[in-house]
Amino acid sequence: MAYMVPETIPRVATAGERMLFECLKNHLPSDYIVYYEPEIRGRRPDFVIIGPDLGLVVLEVKDYTGNTIYKINNDDWTLHKADGGMVTTKSPLKQARDNARLLVDQLKKDRNLLQENTSYLKFSYGYGTVFTRLKQEYFLKHNLYHVIEPQFVLCQDEIDSDEDGFSPEVLLEKIQGMFTVPNMRRYVLTNEDIQAIRFHLFPEVRISAEFTPPVRHQDQLLLSLHNIKTMDLHQENMAKQLGDKHRLIRGVAGSGKTLVLASRARLLAKAHPEWKILVLCYGIALSKSLKQMIEKMMNEPEDLFEMMNTLDSTSESKLEVYNFHEWLTQHLRMKDTEIPALLEKAGQKEAVFPMYDAILIDEGQDFEPDWLKLLSYCLNPNTQSLLLVEDRAQSIFKRKASLAQDIGLDFRGRSKILTINYRNTAQIVQFAWNFFQSHSPLQNKVQSGTIEGVEIIPPQSTKRRGPEPIIQRFRNIQEEMNFVSKSINFLNREKKIPYSDMAILYRVKNSHRISYIDEIKSSLAKHELPYTWVTENEKSKRSFLREDNKVKISTIDSAKGLDFRVVFIISVENMPFPLEERVEREVSLLYIGMTRALEWLFVTYSGDSIFTQYLDQVAGQKQPTKPREKELG
Repeated sequence: MAYMVPETIPRVATAGERMLFECLKNHLPSDYIVYYEPEIRGRRPDFVIIGPDLGLVVLEVKDYTGNTIYKINNDDWTLHKADGGMVTTKSPLKQARDNARLLVDQLKKDRNLLQENTSYLKFSYGYGTVFTRLKQEYFLKHNLYHVIEPQFVLCQDEIDSDEDGFSPEVLLEKIQGMFTVPNMRRYVLTNEDIQAIRFHLFPEVRISAEFTPPVRHQDQLLLSLHNIKTMDLHQENMAKQLGDKHRLIRGVAGSGKTLVLASRARLLAKAHPEWKILVLCYGIALSKSLKQMIEKMMNEPEDLFEMMNTLDSTSESKLEVYNFHEWLTQHLRMKDTEIPALLEKAGQKEAVFPMYDAILIDEGQDFEPDWLKLLSYCLNPNTQSLLLVEDRAQSIFKRKASLAQDIGLDFRGRSKILTINYRNTAQIVQFAWNFFQSHSPLQNKVQSGTIEGVEIIPPQSTKRRGPEPIIQRFRNIQEEMNFVSKSINFLNREKKIPYSDMAILYRVKNSHRISYIDEIKSSLAKHELPYTWVTENEKSKRSFLREDNKVKISTIDSAKGLDFRVVFIISVENMPFPLEERVEREVSLLYIGMTRALEWLFVTYSGDSIFTQYLDQVAGQKQPTKPREKELG
């Protein structure tokens, strides 16, 4: 999945540009950057692609149909206009070429990007055209390839993944071939080279938190919290102690925040069966799991003395559980990009909102300020029953405003802190927190005590102990995955841990050098280990099953809310991800990954980064408890 700038395509984009945007995003390597309509010296190329093994490619996109084209040659194209007239314009390939030369002239000003003692760039650059509504068959039938050579053209059936002949491999091959002078020994851009290119061409995205847009991570997943069932009573008591009106709960990873929210939802539904209650979170699968959890709680007795008097199921119709975007689509018929305009209307009292007597938000740290502001308009002012649950140490976004500014509600004196981590062993809690404190730019905000002003809460662990986290460096990804597969075999055979309780988490799916996901799958298959790639696509996320007795493969960010007895975080050298401008997000991601492990945590790598340097130091200070070496080879 390529790194897109901007992260989502603007609404004004054409249908063809949207198709290409999604295609490039989903099918180019993870270390490729794709810019949509960047402004460069007064011009706006449609797409600019930068890749370590690619160099730089500029794409010109046209949504022409067969009826649009009247007469063409190498220089000019005459087209039919919508009003019936004609217009003559520069050839799309020439447009792409001129934009590419503009970029190159700008980059040549930096001597560090030039070949030694020459005026030529040390990396390749190219350009091409994309016809989003014309297929290759049309180009062949009408001899269009005589005007634009095939190597400089992408047609609809080459970028539309719904087409039978679509191939990600062919797409990448075509883009890598859009050069007037093929370079058999192509220079591979270093991270410093890429940063220099970005600095010169795109000042608006220079490395600065000030210019970095919030990064929405993929759908979050939630597993059953069966491992802390013993804490149900404690968490439900916490829910009952919250009192009425708006409340904030901040808790550490593994503290059972979701159980508090579910218990609170059940309590409100039981106490106020006439209330309309809304439960929201960010991820699709998380919302489904939350709904199942709440429904199960509502059908269970509050205590042993009311076994025969459980909550009547008819009240379930008053309780809605959604992920935020699903709720936004179904109830307001809009996208999140339209929220600012709606809020402006709301300020002028020109908008109508669905009304809820209670709103409960899980993983609130991932909700943008405008989302919270919108929800404040949907909250019954007479009840003001809002519950916001969050852990800032797991935050992927950067909230700039305070909650009082976001929602208009002051949480001082109306908050609870959950500091005890019930999920992880003491060893894992300490290991993860030491890492977070050592690397997070927000470490000066780590406090304890009262809730006011607290951004990040240091965790306390239970007395449950286990093996030390296993830190292991390898020469390459093949050796790394061989160790992981043998460890899975050992833990399943000797420790009787089912495959369903093991997960392999990765940061990057592939790069121009390595397909990490292929290496993972190949090694597991070689050792005859059952597995499911949870984050393969949208369908796999929606059909995720916790108890299918298969090893789970997932990105780290999609594992938020998940927990397993055994977690392998592989290829940590890919963190901090070079294209991620905020180290804070990368620190939070690895912290999230570490705290998914209930008992066994393996952290492996075969390269270098500031994170692996830290891990090397930690590994040199202590000898972790490992499975028997003879069992792992």
